[in-house]
Formats: sequence, C-alpha cells, structure tokens
Amino acid sequence: MEISGIHKRIILKIDKQRRGQSKYCHQRRMSGDLVGVWEVALSDGVHRIEFEHGTTTGKRVIYIDGKEVVRRDWMFKLVGKETFTVGGAETKATINIDAVSGFAYEYTLEINGKSLKKYMENRAKVTNTWVLNLDGVDCRIVLEKDTMDIWCNGQKMETAGEFVEDGTETHFTVANHDCCIKAVSSGRKRDGLIHSLLVDGVEVTESTE
Repeated sequence: MEISGIHKRIILKIDKQRRGQSKYCHQRRMSGDLVGVWEVALSDGVHRIEFEHGTTTGKRVIYIDGKEVVRRDWMFKLVGKETFTVGGAETKATINIDAVSGFAYEYTLEINGKSLKKYMENRAKVTNTWVLNLDGVDCRIVLEKDTMDIWCNGQKMETAGEFVEDGTETHFTVANHDCCIKAVSSGRKRDGLIHSLLVDGVEVTESTE
C-alpha cells in the first residue's frame, strides 16, 4: 500500500466483535495520517476515538468525539503507547503502537487495561442498555448493575429505589415520563437477577451493543 508517496504497509488490527455497537479499528484512506478509528460504548454514551500517526515524523494525535485531546508533533520513537481518558467517568484508555516488520505497524486500543473486545464483553455482563424514542428524542438508558447507577444520554439520573414483593424497583424520570427498572430473580443462580425497563408502565426491549 502506498501512503503519501512513501512505500509502506500499515497493518491495522481489526478485532471482530460479536456485539454490534463497538466497531473496531479501521483505516480511512482519505485522511492522510489517520490510521485508527474506534467506537466505544460507555455508560455516558458512545464515544468515537480517532488516532493519527505520522510514520515519518512520529506525530501522534488523538481525537475523542471530534475534539483533539492529545497532540505530539515530533516523536523520535515511532512505537510505544499513548494513554488518555474517555467519557465523563474518565475511563482509562491506551493506544498501543507496535512494529510488525519494517515500516508496518499495528494499532490496538485498550480500555481499563483490557483489549477493547474483552472490555466490551465484560461490560455486557455488568450493564443493561435500552434505546428508545421519547417525544421525538432518542434516549439511551444504561444501568450499571454493580452500582445501580442509571445514565440517560450521558447524564447520571437521580433515582429512588424500593423493595417490592418480587424484587426491587428503581424509579426515575426522563422528559416527564415515569421510568422504572425492575430487578427480579431469574430463579437460576448462574443468571442472577433479571432487569427490565418500564416507561409509563410499558416494558421496553433491551438493546445489544
């Protein structure tokens, strides 16, 4: 592959994810030094991470949701790593730059010390996500099962919990709509609790990310 007139290959490691929302690293040829793009689903939203790597100058630039967060214009060492934070909870992220052979490089993203694929697989076990439209506005509601924190479109919601006969209910309001996340036992130890979202008394189907 020829890039900017210099003969080199850039190998991008593409992790294939079985859950649809997080699209892993891919190359966008039209943008010169842009070598990696990832979409990472966190509680406060889906964040787009872009990485530019100038393999002649060593330049490294990282954008999150279009905003530049890291810039290094000259780097003598072409390989290495860049660590930064993503989202309102300042989740730790690291882009690793590894030489494969000659002028070939591999770029991988880690979240909280885990590969992006492993992080998202683990996250799927500890969160529930619902996507719905309320009064013409798309809403992404996320439950963090370990803390019982609830997020809607990037904002942590004020909640009120109560015990009921068959489990617990956590109440909150979105755009004047009464919302409730119910937690009931699955009856199987391995599966633990089952969480469901009701908006104005109507159950909402869970989304997969």
